[in-house]
Amino acid sequence: MACVVYIMNKKLDIMQIILKDSEYNLSLFSEKEIKELQDSVNIKSTKKKEIPFVNCIIREKEIQLKPEEIVRQLYASKLINDYKYPKKRIAFEHSVNFGREKKSADIVIFDKDRPDTAYIIVELKKPKLKDGKNQLRSYCNATGAPIGVWTNGEKISHYHRKDPNYFEDITDIPNVDQTLNDILSERFTLKDLVINDKIANERKSLKDIILEMEDEVLANAGVDVFEEVFKLIFTKLYDEYCSTKDKNYIGFYLEQNLEQADKKDYDKVKISLKDLNDTKFRVLEFRNTGQTDSELKKKIQRLFDQAREQWSGVFPDGSTFELSDSHLSVCISSLQDIKLFNSNLLVVDEAFEYLVNKSAKGEKGQYFTPRHVIDMCVQMLNPQKGEYMIDTASGSCGFPVHTIFKLTNHLFTNEEIPEEDKQHVLKVFGIDFDEKTVRVARTLNLIAGDGETNVLHLNTLDFTRWSDKTEKDPKWINTYGKGYERLAKLKTEKQDNKHFDFDILMANPPFAGDIKESRILHQYELSFNKEGKSYSSVGRDILFIERNLDFLKPGGRMAIVLPQGRFNNTTDKYIRDFISEHGRIIAVIGLHGNTFKPHTGTKTSVLFIQKWDETICPKKKDYPIFFGVSEKGGKSNSGDYQYVKNENGQYKLDKNGHLIVDHDLHNHDDELDNGIAEAFIEWAKKEKLSFWR
Repeated sequence: MACVVYIMNKKLDIMQIILKDSEYNLSLFSEKEIKELQDSVNIKSTKKKEIPFVNCIIREKEIQLKPEEIVRQLYASKLINDYKYPKKRIAFEHSVNFGREKKSADIVIFDKDRPDTAYIIVELKKPKLKDGKNQLRSYCNATGAPIGVWTNGEKISHYHRKDPNYFEDITDIPNVDQTLNDILSERFTLKDLVINDKIANERKSLKDIILEMEDEVLANAGVDVFEEVFKLIFTKLYDEYCSTKDKNYIGFYLEQNLEQADKKDYDKVKISLKDLNDTKFRVLEFRNTGQTDSELKKKIQRLFDQAREQWSGVFPDGSTFELSDSHLSVCISSLQDIKLFNSNLLVVDEAFEYLVNKSAKGEKGQYFTPRHVIDMCVQMLNPQKGEYMIDTASGSCGFPVHTIFKLTNHLFTNEEIPEEDKQHVLKVFGIDFDEKTVRVARTLNLIAGDGETNVLHLNTLDFTRWSDKTEKDPKWINTYGKGYERLAKLKTEKQDNKHFDFDILMANPPFAGDIKESRILHQYELSFNKEGKSYSSVGRDILFIERNLDFLKPGGRMAIVLPQGRFNNTTDKYIRDFISEHGRIIAVIGLHGNTFKPHTGTKTSVLFIQKWDETICPKKKDYPIFFGVSEKGGKSNSGDYQYVKNENGQYKLDKNGHLIVDHDLHNHDDELDNGIAEAFIEWAKKEKLSFWR
């Protein structure tokens, strides 16, 4: 027995060694499929090294096992076992003619009726999507194959070669008894979307899809890419929202058929759902089902109009898709198999962060806050029902939306919020001066808040000019008036836009660039030195510290992301003194240096403060402060998210089929070890902080 274990481990090690430092991965394949290939490995020893071989599933001869070959053998096994293609219709390294030049396609499936004609071509040699798709395009055009597949074992794409110019995404390739039209026109419900979710099954992000759409059609379409993709995502969200009853039934079905632990395992959820009868489910409309491009555009425009009516104030009346019929068709096919409603907003956020006028956001030093940072702050500040919360630099509104999640116990899923919880939604606010991000934020808030939102397009720092919008701009009043009326009720004085009575504030304000307008600077104490002389310019984040404290009532608490220098620089001592004068420093959490990459490598920390109050936070000079430093930021040096892997090196999925960011800020529904948030909560309870008693 010991000998067998040793050999198995040796084979496993060799598989890992072969794949190491390559761009190939085995995340797409099951543990059973991987183990079967491992068991067939034959290791041959030479004087210099050990070389792994495997008996090829198609060529029926020994082949040296290299990264590409591992993926080819595993995918070919799927073609035979799952899609039921006979071996005689499959060829490896099939010769493709390009004039006088010949190249070899990795895997070819031949047409059933024309055995010398390529039907499906699979590309493995180019492990990066853009390179692989270009190669695949050339092979399909040269052979006339209508279907192409690219995979590197971690991600996979299925395409219909609509014509030489456009490749449209399809949900899957046909099995041996299906046609391409069967795939395009099959009935598709929310159940199918959960099972076929491209993000879970193909390990892609929404940002990956948008980059591919740009490369395929958007870059040269002559349209505003942000506006068109925003319309598409907006419409797709609405289509899923319309299947709320089906979502509830799926939840009930899983509750009845799965053990509690299995509900956290996406693969088990997917297997269980295959037996669910969905004949009475609503058919999803945001799909390319083989109709003409003009018919598809009419259908999607109609769906967009309904979404615009449901979630007003995001797009103006009369908005239409500017993409051409054929371009829109490609984009629909790319997005249709992505499940946008999920437990958090990481899926949507990463895409919008890419889309929202990157250069302008970067110049302002404002970047979307990673969701695991937001969740840490929300957990530590512990919002309670009945409390008022605001984000004064809200961006895509991560802090407000995740506060709504906490207060209502409803995550970003297409479920109705009970009437008794809607009152808590109306106590959550967001303000931002960037019009595009406000529209994104309003969309996410309208959905998370079940049709209600208090996201306002205002300049938080320039509060003396709010009346130009709130009293004199009819268009602004029509869009944001109800939310502003609710905000105005929290003013400490009726005509004063400076002081408010919020319980909680969370913000990641812009920290690049200075404010130089004396009209604005003269409104802030931190704009003057000890002698009472005004500075000529002040960092934007410095003014936000003071402004945020003005929003809080006595005893109110705050989390604010700041550059690390504000905590260390001797020249910034006056800022720290100002903070100490106005509130108790509860905690300082040093974020990892990669947190805001690739946009900036600026080292940041989150400052937690509670404003002095005679009863719940009486002023004192000496008190303990909680310090924490993140050693695992969830991102690589290049700014890409890093995800948790299981013991076989495959990316682990949470219960919603989404990848789990690998960080140490909190325990992510017990998928990670306890982190900084859990340590703080334990400390806060011992300290008897008012919001953790």
